[in-house]
Amino acid sequence: MLDKNTNKFTLWVLAWPIFIELFLQFLLGAVDTLMVSRISDDAVAVVGFSNQLFQAMTTLFMTVASGAGILIAQKLGSFRTGDARTIGIMAVSATTIIGLACSVILFAMPEAIASMLQLPEHLLPLAGTYISIVGGGMILIAMMATMSTVIRNTGNTRGPMYVAIGMNIIHVIMNYGFIFGAFGFPQWGLTGVAISTVVSRLLAVLLLLYMFLRSFEYRIKWKEFRVFDRPLFGEILKIGWPLGINMSCWVFTQLIIYSFIATLGAAELAARTYMNTLESFCFLLGSSIAMAAQIQIAHLFGAGRIREAYRSAYRALGIGAIYVVVNAFILYVFGKQLLGLFTDDKTIVAIGASLLGMNLILQPGKMLNMALGNSLNAVGDTRFTMYISLGSMWLVATGLSYVLGIHMGWGLIGIYSCMIADEYLRGVLSFFRWRGQKHLRKAEQVEPVSHQAQPMEPIPAQA
Repeated sequence: MLDKNTNKFTLWVLAWPIFIELFLQFLLGAVDTLMVSRISDDAVAVVGFSNQLFQAMTTLFMTVASGAGILIAQKLGSFRTGDARTIGIMAVSATTIIGLACSVILFAMPEAIASMLQLPEHLLPLAGTYISIVGGGMILIAMMATMSTVIRNTGNTRGPMYVAIGMNIIHVIMNYGFIFGAFGFPQWGLTGVAISTVVSRLLAVLLLLYMFLRSFEYRIKWKEFRVFDRPLFGEILKIGWPLGINMSCWVFTQLIIYSFIATLGAAELAARTYMNTLESFCFLLGSSIAMAAQIQIAHLFGAGRIREAYRSAYRALGIGAIYVVVNAFILYVFGKQLLGLFTDDKTIVAIGASLLGMNLILQPGKMLNMALGNSLNAVGDTRFTMYISLGSMWLVATGLSYVLGIHMGWGLIGIYSCMIADEYLRGVLSFFRWRGQKHLRKAEQVEPVSHQAQPMEPIPAQA
């Protein structure tokens, strides 16, 4: 008998709420950047730099959250709902503790951290204010990320979407008030933007907590947050620690690359921040399809529907590639005008515009890498994606970026060239790994956990 909730795990049903949620997150970042640009380009550079730092800290708790999300989808696919529920509870408890520790560190020494990461000295006072306030709320980011991940992997991708809508509306209104002194708000500039960010995230956490407690068949009770199942937590870490290292590679190499760009000057740093915002828009739909495919494939894999899981990866890749190429072309055509919405500085606009053609090459590589990398993660092959990330991100994306961009003086053009090479290298390696079907063939030899799970079909020969 098939899972009665199978329809919740189709690619489109999963993907469109994720897309709207990601779009609203993009809107939050774009509105932040646009509004902060009315303060100064220096403030934009600080926000972009700080966000890279926050992403680096985020990997500490996303190790647990990501591993838990994949396992929850697998357990639900194999009808082990009790295990899925316990995994969700443990993930939220563990990541909240980690998030609290991050909050204390960032609140206590923001300028010292920014200085250590080579932020230009004249930006340190602004960075100290922004990092201490927003970074002091890292516990909120930890709770948001984990609860959203758990809720999405139960098949409910709409819930986090609704929360994102509310959070964005509140954030935009408060941003406008604090920056321009509207609605009776004090005109606090970047400090107000930071406060707005923390308040909107706090409200989002409260809504997500309400949804999380009701995400499974039986409502989660407060006393259950003390539950700790060692074997299940071991399963989380088995999948999660390579994911954590993989994510750490990305954010820390990006942070180092940002520090390289910072040495080029404030104009280059601001241009990269603006371009990052526009590039995020390019990849929104592709990213949502890749994330939906991971949930779908993990559920199919847990249910023993191996053939469907194998084909789903290629379907997601094909659909996603079409969208990202179209979006990247639109950005290539209108990118200069869009950059002009953020800043009047002709130097910054010229630097950003010089990268638009390279972005057209970059985006398909990102889709190839993310679609097949996520597919490998969904079936538990997380060590492979970790190994290729360790090699490619550090040697190609970071090491060569320094050689070409800084040492040889190619600047942002050299750094972007290395980012493109990194994405395609990891994407091609992931393609051949998925085509080899190593983890899928192993699963054929294991009996489904539940007698209700669909018998496995023979997996097709390599294409």
